[in-house]
Amino acid sequence: MIMRDILECILFMGILAAASPFLGRFIHTVMEGDKTPLHRVLGPVEQFAYRISGIHPDREQSWRRYALSALVFSAAGFILTMAVLMFQGVLPLNPQGFSGTSWHLAFNAAASFATNTNWQSYAGETALSHFSQMVGLTYQNFVSAAVGIAACMAICRAIARNQTQVVGNFWADLVRVILYILLPLSILFAIFFISQGVVQTFLAGVDAATLEGGRQYIALGPAASQTAIKLLGTNGGGFFNANAAHPFENPTALSNFFQCLAMLLIPSSLVFTFGEIVKNRRHAWTIWCIMAAVFIFGVLAAALAEQGGTVMLAEAAGGSVPNLEGKEARFGVFGTALFATAATATSCGAVNAMHASFTPLGGLVLLFNMLLGEIIFGGAGSGLYGMILFMVLTVFIAGLMVGRTPDYLGKRIQAREVTWCMVALLIPAMLILGLSAVAAATEWGRAGLLNAGTHGFSEILYACASCAQNNGSAFAGLKADTPVWNVSLGAAMLMGRFGVMCSMMAAAGSMAARSIRPKSEYSFPVEGATFGALTLAVIFVVGALTYLPALSLGPVVECFQMTAGRVF
Repeated sequence: MIMRDILECILFMGILAAASPFLGRFIHTVMEGDKTPLHRVLGPVEQFAYRISGIHPDREQSWRRYALSALVFSAAGFILTMAVLMFQGVLPLNPQGFSGTSWHLAFNAAASFATNTNWQSYAGETALSHFSQMVGLTYQNFVSAAVGIAACMAICRAIARNQTQVVGNFWADLVRVILYILLPLSILFAIFFISQGVVQTFLAGVDAATLEGGRQYIALGPAASQTAIKLLGTNGGGFFNANAAHPFENPTALSNFFQCLAMLLIPSSLVFTFGEIVKNRRHAWTIWCIMAAVFIFGVLAAALAEQGGTVMLAEAAGGSVPNLEGKEARFGVFGTALFATAATATSCGAVNAMHASFTPLGGLVLLFNMLLGEIIFGGAGSGLYGMILFMVLTVFIAGLMVGRTPDYLGKRIQAREVTWCMVALLIPAMLILGLSAVAAATEWGRAGLLNAGTHGFSEILYACASCAQNNGSAFAGLKADTPVWNVSLGAAMLMGRFGVMCSMMAAAGSMAARSIRPKSEYSFPVEGATFGALTLAVIFVVGALTYLPALSLGPVVECFQMTAGRVF
């Protein structure tokens, strides 16, 4: 790494640290129903939405009704998206004349976008019409992110409130998130991306003359608007098959920097929203520092692994050379490592490089980010309640160690909350490890592999982790557009998203009914370096114990094989 890379990392984290508290307080104001400067323009729109839909924002719901509302709304969106994809051939805004997708691909894509995963078993510019991209997918980019943020707000309220049975109104939260947070930010970022060269047009494409005198058809479309929300909502599905490596979706080093920032902006800000809700800003800064420490470690580890290259490259060049395979020259090694770490640390599956071309250690960083459960800032909403899960486990384990009744922010932690937290941990673990084992042991699982050996196993493990943890990025090399892969990965996305969400809602609902105990000398401190270090230890121990055997069969062994001169 060179000084420029270090300065870029410092600038990136500095901007994120400066912007997040302000946006976090704004989100808190919006979600509490208080007035903001945007209410002059958008307030009438909000009230109109309530009137035509029959929403009564002051009628709060129990955690069960709140979770049920989220599930019903997501199911309706899933059905709508699947129908749009299957019947896009007879729908408008189809200048390419694409026919409808297969039922299993439509199921996979609808599950993917309804769960904020955005795994793509298709090439967007050669498979989907503009109508499918905008109505089927961009719509889901907004609402799936809004569902995650709304669920997170309900969980935060349940922790903060004293002996309550209600955690907010899902429908009001949904409207407020979309109207005051996602839409304004998406417009600002879309305008900036257009200024950098991201395309925004209804044209299907253009015929261009190549330098050799040939002809090439270049696909176009409304990419800037989808790029903005895919990043801000931690969705990740690209308008083009090459995703953020495509020059029409991510043209410059500056656009790459701000696309990385967009992925982390809302998840980072929600940490400070939580601090406002529980009236403990020091706790919010502690959580943020935990996330930032793991994120920076991941960026530096990935960058150093790619900068160091491979043994074979060093032998061929007569010295150490960076691994530039699968990377865009306009981003370089550090810009690629920053983007890849941001995309896998959040639930944003965007890619600006071929992850399968990373060195084994670089790929290990990306895999481990996802396997931790998207808690390193994580998805829009889901990252924060995932981190709350680990903090509840931390205070429970610490209580056992010192013989003290554990409590978190004044709420006593009992067996019910720990049980639901363990359910939330085990659901994705069983999906990832179980599906990876079955796929690796059967012909249908191995049939789509591009590479053999340990790298081939990494392709399978990465796909299962990406879907079950609702990330959506691809290691590449795995041809997953088959009925079995589409259905199994689609089911993993649905169970991974809503299984964890409902488990955390149940844990929070149990905590909501309890009284808040006043802080005393016996209260467990949740601020400062000690709590941060203990939480980090729990995160890494749980991650290591759960996934180390699988990682050993993939990137760890591949690293040793690579040093011995064997590649796949």
